[in-house]
Amino acid sequence: MVGSALSHLECPQCGRRYEADQLQTICPVCDSPLLSRYDLDQLKKTFTPEIASQRQRGMWRWAELLPVREADHRLTLGEGDTPLIPAVHLSADLDLPALWIKDESSNPTGTFKARGLAAAVACALELGVRDFVIPTAGNAGGALAAYAARARVPAHVIMPKDAPQANQVEVKAFGADLILVDGSISDAGKRAADLASEHGWFNVSTFKEPYRVEGKKTMGLELAEEMKWDLPDVIFYPTGGGTGLVGMWKAFSELECLGWIGDRRPRMVSVQAAGCAPIVRAFQTQAERAEIWQNATTLATGLRVPGPYADRLILACLRASNGTALAVTDEEILSAQDEMARREGILAAPEGAACLAGLRRLLKQNWIRRDERVVLFNTGSGLKYLT
Repeated sequence: MVGSALSHLECPQCGRRYEADQLQTICPVCDSPLLSRYDLDQLKKTFTPEIASQRQRGMWRWAELLPVREADHRLTLGEGDTPLIPAVHLSADLDLPALWIKDESSNPTGTFKARGLAAAVACALELGVRDFVIPTAGNAGGALAAYAARARVPAHVIMPKDAPQANQVEVKAFGADLILVDGSISDAGKRAADLASEHGWFNVSTFKEPYRVEGKKTMGLELAEEMKWDLPDVIFYPTGGGTGLVGMWKAFSELECLGWIGDRRPRMVSVQAAGCAPIVRAFQTQAERAEIWQNATTLATGLRVPGPYADRLILACLRASNGTALAVTDEEILSAQDEMARREGILAAPEGAACLAGLRRLLKQNWIRRDERVVLFNTGSGLKYLT
């Protein structure tokens, strides 16, 4: 079985290198996430699109571009290779002939969080971790609980008290320790950090370790393959912590270095909720950092992230791609969710439905041409939000 081409970890702010075969968290100098770097010049001699496409389906067929060294440590519940669905009826409604939905709801635990947590848990286990903690708005906690159960290690999930009941039940069903806190995911994050420090648990909070983003980037690898290595013109992505957005942008860069795609990139669109839109505000004011959003509220719990830790990376992706950021109301999200269900048979999570709401907005503003190819990301199943 092939091994990872992982070379080292790097701070995207200052360029400092960190040892990949030691457990790492963040760059202490820049207070920045660390990113995995691979020996792509060597890898391009042996790794081809044909090799990846002929392997057993799933996230780990991209093993060379993932940070787990040994095949025995590649934890899996069947994540990855989700469908790219032509949105034929919405295309007609919107007069937008080339529209697709990348539907992440078929992942284990029903959301894209499975990709990130599969990679994070697997890599941490390989590096000696045996106890995990995570702050979550809901879905990431369920995913950690599932993969921890699969690996037979303890997991501690810190979740706001008003998180969806389905997420709370899910965490308990997998045997993880569920701790409920008042407030938002930011409050859960503070509690998780305290507990990690107190007990020595490994904190897999968004971007506070280098490995979740690597699992999420496989969405970009798959999308490029599904589109015959010709990337779409526009990608809509619901942005809470922003791991998927940053991960896909990283994937495209790695694919170009391998010679599988050219230098053309999609315009990346970050969609947030009107009740919690720190990235939108920072983008519109041309700020380098996103200020904490006070009194965050939205029915799309995955978008209720008042202070994304990777704000600099998210904003850099949007600006480098000539993309944009916009906020949609909860009413628009509910309308889009109903529309996706009735018109395409996809019961989207509110976060995914926000992308359709954002698309409608930008079409009215003529930001998107009718001849452009557009992909919406539905990050999870709407079934998890039913009450």
